[in-house]
Amino acid sequence: MSEYSFPELIGAATGVGSMPGTDAREAAKTAVGALEQLPYLPELPARGPGADMIGRGAGLLVELFAQVEPSGWRFADRPGRDTRRAYSWLGEDLDALEEFTQGYQGALKLQAVGPWTLAASVELRHGEKALSDPGACRDITESLTEGLRRHLAEVRKRVPGAQPVLQLDEPSLPAVLAGAVKTASGFQRLRAVDRQVAEEQLRGLVRGLDVPVVVHCCAPQVPLALLRRAGVAGVSLDFSLLTEREDEDLGEAVEAGTAILAGVVPSTDAGLSDPAGSVQVVRRLWRRLGFAPELLGRRVLVTPTCGLAGASPGYARRALSLSVKAAQSLVDNPE
Repeated sequence: MSEYSFPELIGAATGVGSMPGTDAREAAKTAVGALEQLPYLPELPARGPGADMIGRGAGLLVELFAQVEPSGWRFADRPGRDTRRAYSWLGEDLDALEEFTQGYQGALKLQAVGPWTLAASVELRHGEKALSDPGACRDITESLTEGLRRHLAEVRKRVPGAQPVLQLDEPSLPAVLAGAVKTASGFQRLRAVDRQVAEEQLRGLVRGLDVPVVVHCCAPQVPLALLRRAGVAGVSLDFSLLTEREDEDLGEAVEAGTAILAGVVPSTDAGLSDPAGSVQVVRRLWRRLGFAPELLGRRVLVTPTCGLAGASPGYARRALSLSVKAAQSLVDNPE
């Protein structure tokens, strides 16, 4: 159970993180305006390196620096143009968030790449993924923890009424645990990380922050039990990838008080017009688990299946609106 519980929200929806386009003010206006109970700080990866998930995460690190090479992000000896660009994009996003949250009081979600996905994505100076080096993995986790503390302090200063919730994006975590992450050359795979080691480092990060932490993973076979033991307050999942094999772990998570952020609204332009229908999969899960229907709107939040960077601006706004309507339908018609 998390030391910091997920905020008590009823019939709430939120976004996963990314938005289309390059206009920080427009993205913040949409994310705050459409989501009354749990707005979030948008990410705009279309702006280029430093605004992407990995680049932003690298920019949050303390005393570790990375730069873009032809093969992707790689650690460097000192901060360079790419680090400065990441700082600049984040500052622009925080300026926009501050503008549209004047007087706001309530939960506010921030996103950052998790330590295992960062280690699986950034190369060491000699060219292999940081994931190959246990010491580098520990350094990344510790550096990211300190960077996130500073990030949270900055957000609290800018939005004094906010109750921050931090989402760690860990799309690579299942591959890290399965030994499925490719080497830098692409011809082999890196050795699987021991599940206890992965859990301990996540637990250390979660305990190092004084906010509820959610882990988002839009990949199959999310290690739900591991995340629960690591102390996360919530899990954010693409429900189209779940199978009944996950029922037991999901049930134990709900019983432990873990919030479920259910990704059920398509994240790219699709002909979806029935918000109530989009959460039928959630209702079916709830019935299989045997939980009281009236708890559904209190324990489950609705989100798009993943980030909205690949959607059109019009559909991104619609997806958030549909998520809000779908979440309300869980309260109004839990059966």
